[in-house]
Amino acid sequence: MISFLRGIPELIEEDVVVLDVNGVGYEINVPTSLAAKTERKETTFYTYMYVREDKVELFGFDTRLSLKYFKYLINVSGIGPKGALSILSTLTIDELIFAVLSDDAKAISRANGIGNKTAVKAILELKDKIDVADSVSAMPDFGTGDLSVSVSADNDSAIQDAVMALVSLGYSNSQALRAVKACNITNDMQSDDILKLALKEIAKLGF
Repeated sequence: MISFLRGIPELIEEDVVVLDVNGVGYEINVPTSLAAKTERKETTFYTYMYVREDKVELFGFDTRLSLKYFKYLINVSGIGPKGALSILSTLTIDELIFAVLSDDAKAISRANGIGNKTAVKAILELKDKIDVADSVSAMPDFGTGDLSVSVSADNDSAIQDAVMALVSLGYSNSQALRAVKACNITNDMQSDDILKLALKEIAKLGF
C-alpha cells in the first residue's frame, strides 16, 4: 500500500497529475479543484490504491482528511472511486460535512454521476462517521447563528467541548452539531454557556 508520494508534478491535467518521484512517474487521479491549484514544485499527495482484476489506479489528495472522507465515500453502496472523486471535486470537505449534517442531498447530487438516491444514501452512511473535531472546524463558515464572527482558538475549543458533552449525553454527532450550530455564540462564551444554549435548541428541534 502506498500511503503518500512526494515529488515534482511532471504533467497536470484536469483531474490527473503525473508525479515524478525520483525518476518514476506515478499517474494520480485527483479532484479537479486540487489539480487546478497544483504547482510544478515539490508536492505531497496522500494516496489510495484501488485494485481491480484489470486495473490498478492511484487516487491522491492534499490532506489526510480529504483521503479519509474519500475512503468513507467509496464504502457507500453505489459510489465508486470515480464517484467519490466527483463529489470531492464539487464540494470542499467542509461543504461535504455540512451537507451531511444538514441532510442536503441536493448539494451532494450536484456532483457528476451522483443521483439524489445515492446522495441520500451517502448522508445516511456518513452522518455518524463524522468526527466532532472535523465537523466543528466546518461550523464557522456555515453557521446560521453568530458563528460568522471571528472565533478564537479558546472559543473553538469551548464549542468542541460543548458538542462532545452533548454526544456524551446520548445525542448523535449530527444532532449535537445541528444544536450548537443553531446557537448564537459569542467569543466570550465558555463550554457550559454553549451547552445550555444547545440544550434549549434541542428542545426546539425535537431531538
